Amino acid sequence: MPRNRRTKRFLSVLLLILGGMMMFLAPENIWIGAILFMLGLALEIAGLVLRRDK
Repeated sequence: MPRNRRTKRFLSVLLLILGGMMMFLAPENIWIGAILFMLGLALEIAGLVLRRDK
């Protein structure tokens, strides 16, 4: 995990944006859509965890 605060913030925002786009653009096909939605959700969670300060 990067120690630089600016890098962590940039990565967290990037992951949040990518996760949101994946969830928004998930197709209506149930299997592909569900997989993309779960990947987007995982990216969102990773971005939130990365943003958290210790």
